[in-house]
Amino acid sequence: MHSGLLGKSAPSHARACFFVLALGASALAFGAQAKAEEAMFGYVYTTDLLPQGGKEVEQWMTWRHQKIGGQYDQIENRTEFEYGLTDRLQLGLYANYNWTQAFHNGPFGATTPPEQFSDFSVGPDDRFNAARFVGISGEAIYRVLSPYTDAFGLALYTEPTIGQNFREIESRIIFQKNFFDDLLTLAFNFTYAPEWRHLLNDDGVAASWQEETDVNLGFAASYRFIENWSAGVEFLNEREFNSFALNHESNSGYYLGPVIHYGGERLFVTATALWQVPWAGAHTDTVPGALVGGYILDNDFEKFRLRIKLGYTF
Repeated sequence: MHSGLLGKSAPSHARACFFVLALGASALAFGAQAKAEEAMFGYVYTTDLLPQGGKEVEQWMTWRHQKIGGQYDQIENRTEFEYGLTDRLQLGLYANYNWTQAFHNGPFGATTPPEQFSDFSVGPDDRFNAARFVGISGEAIYRVLSPYTDAFGLALYTEPTIGQNFREIESRIIFQKNFFDDLLTLAFNFTYAPEWRHLLNDDGVAASWQEETDVNLGFAASYRFIENWSAGVEFLNEREFNSFALNHESNSGYYLGPVIHYGGERLFVTATALWQVPWAGAHTDTVPGALVGGYILDNDFEKFRLRIKLGYTF
């Protein structure tokens, strides 16, 4: 169980980091004028990029909470550096690191680690508590059309990730449309992300690289109600397939919730809270016991999630 990563101090440290980040984000959300390049949404991307030569540091925190029962929390962290190579092309580099605790949270009351810790060996009655460095991600976003000079915005996105027992290549198509002199922003993302995880086989002894594909749809809307401040809503449909051929769907979850955004001259803060909507149904490869009352609560789905992004441009 990778005992070197486990310890009783992790929950208190993770909670402390969470509250420090949340308070810091609130305190820093008082500054100067708004910029167009900041992340307006927590999950859905827009076509707004850094200008050529622009640099930005971002810190993400995502809290995932509550499964079928028992106890479950996961805090995902990302630290990113972004650079505007040209006015149309933005590059980025992420460090990803997570903490989780789980106990009797899975199907039929078994302790089930989240997907990022699925290569750990955990007994059904174990208390699981772990932290790990997940991996490194690269990012490239190319803007084809701008919503400020064209009928709509269009951008192409790619993000390869490599980590311990994990590989992924995430691709997105990003659309953006603005209305009312850019006060209202609408954005839509289509995401296709094949991934490989080195996991134990069904025999519980040998391990092999196993394939999975995520296909996600995201829609977001935000309205700037006063200078520097905007608020809106985000909607996600996340689908998982146990193959690259997309003929073995396991899960489909739906999330909806509010987003609030502050953008200053150099600083931005964005917070999105999402609740799962009970629209899920059974699929070809749905894990028995993971679908409860219209909620899918397999290892990458939970009832509630909160994401905070804090960015500084220099």
